[in-house]
Amino acid sequence: MAKERMLKFVTVPKEMPEKRPAMLRSHDFHEIYREYAETKAAEQAGRCSQCGVPYCQAHCPLSNNIPDWLRMTAEGRLQEAYELSQATNTFPEICGRICPQDRLCEGNCVIEQSGHGTVTIGAVEKYITDTAWEKGWVKPIRPEIERAESVGIIGAGPGGLAAADVLRRKGVQVTVYDRYDRAGGLMTYGIPGFKLEKPVVMQRIEQLEAGGVNFVLNCNVGTDISFDAIRGQHDAVLIATGVYKARDVEAPGVGARGIVKALDYLTASNRVSFGDEVEAFASGELNASGKRVVVIGGGDTAMDCVRTAIRQDAASVKCLYRRDRANMPGSQREVQNAEEEGVEFVWLSAPKGFTGGDEVSGVMVQRMRLGAPDATGRQSPEVIEGADYVEQADLVIQALGFEPEDLPMLWGVPELTVTRWGTIKADFRTHQTSLPGVFAVGDIVRGASLVVWAIRDGREAADAILDYLAQPAQVAAE
Repeated sequence: MAKERMLKFVTVPKEMPEKRPAMLRSHDFHEIYREYAETKAAEQAGRCSQCGVPYCQAHCPLSNNIPDWLRMTAEGRLQEAYELSQATNTFPEICGRICPQDRLCEGNCVIEQSGHGTVTIGAVEKYITDTAWEKGWVKPIRPEIERAESVGIIGAGPGGLAAADVLRRKGVQVTVYDRYDRAGGLMTYGIPGFKLEKPVVMQRIEQLEAGGVNFVLNCNVGTDISFDAIRGQHDAVLIATGVYKARDVEAPGVGARGIVKALDYLTASNRVSFGDEVEAFASGELNASGKRVVVIGGGDTAMDCVRTAIRQDAASVKCLYRRDRANMPGSQREVQNAEEEGVEFVWLSAPKGFTGGDEVSGVMVQRMRLGAPDATGRQSPEVIEGADYVEQADLVIQALGFEPEDLPMLWGVPELTVTRWGTIKADFRTHQTSLPGVFAVGDIVRGASLVVWAIRDGREAADAILDYLAQPAQVAAE
């Protein structure tokens, strides 16, 4: 009977959850996809081919046991499906919403390769976990034994929180330090609500708090508390700060009013969604309402910015990217969603400078063409001489990626070794840094990357920290 519920990809077509019409969704910050009904989730899960070598699992950074929880969903065993999903993923409801499945699990689905359309893995994952919350299957952490050892985690983003979850389940005392007034990192303040509604993040924070994780918020390490003080208070420390230093356009006029950083812009918007008073938003500095908006960049952060500007009732929204659509790093689904909502993409274009003097009035744009491939195999953009023009703009948002802050200098720990890119140097297996008992995970080690990779790093580092704590003679000696 169970087998009859699977292998339906030949007769049942791929069907995503219903997407709200662009004219409606572009005026609010609610998520754009509706929930599957139970029968539809089971039907779509039943399309899985249950292949012998599951490429979806192999290409998932967390090695989620996708075929098994798809089968359980098809069979109506949703609580078991949730428990299996939770066993490898600390935040399945978040990954189901924001993972670029088209580049990971779904993009490598065997039936996708055979032309039948991928299994909608992300949508089913989201359905399973949302159902688990509704049914009360998600419980606070209750360790079997409380341990005396404590771990300090610097950074309340996905890497730090994933480690906190694993450590608390083993009874370790965990304190998380974060510079913001709410935990969650970029999940809270960087990703807009139309991709990840904030109650989804807050309920996980509350679950961790109820399970005994202690949060110290509004706390800047190096200013409000020293790194050495944190080391002195805990048996081990995990650095999971992420990378927040924005890359700037290097072009004449870049300091003009109206040219802003992507994270400042997104954070202001997300704070407003929480009901916070944000002076820079109220003044119009970080508000796109009525403005001609130009976003520079082609990654997922740029997609978040253009779609946020549309929802703030911008007069027009354009995205400049120096390569073409096929070579952009952002999700193709996000590009499609943005275009449906009214964003115009200006491919093969790069900023040369800005007009307007003290206050920006336009972007001087260089037209580009793709030349020979670079060292990574991507074609390098080349300037087309004599094809420059000015794109009128009242608000320019720079979304060119992020770089690590100089933590050894900021924290007064020059012995903390970093790479030539400024990221923390850590063992790729144990995540241990050059400092005994100090570990590091996520973007501060990898550079700007995906939430799912940070979760994997956090879970791995927690296991390594547990091994470290199990060596009392070594800890005492240090």
